[in-house]
Amino acid sequence: MEVRVESEKYNPLLKRKEVHIKVKFEEKTPTRKDLREKIAGLFSVGLERIVVDYIKTEFGKREAKCYVKIYDSAEDLKRLEEEHILIRNFPELKKKEKQKTA
Repeated sequence: MEVRVESEKYNPLLKRKEVHIKVKFEEKTPTRKDLREKIAGLFSVGLERIVVDYIKTEFGKREAKCYVKIYDSAEDLKRLEEEHILIRNFPELKKKEKQKTA
């Protein structure tokens, strides 16, 4: 998987870095987890501070456009992100939620 940063902007109000990237891949579209791990290595930040908002592929192409947010702290991420985005990026939250209701 090859990652290229298209644009990068720091949002001081929301305390996060907003990054648009283009990903080239060989076989299948990378998962959010794979992409978060690659971004963590690229920007030298912890996984708990990264959220992949979307991964958009075009038909027949082996590349995707992605929007990633890198927060200053994990607390800011949990406070600002919507619940469905958190569950997509952190599947273990859904498991904990099911255990609470059972």
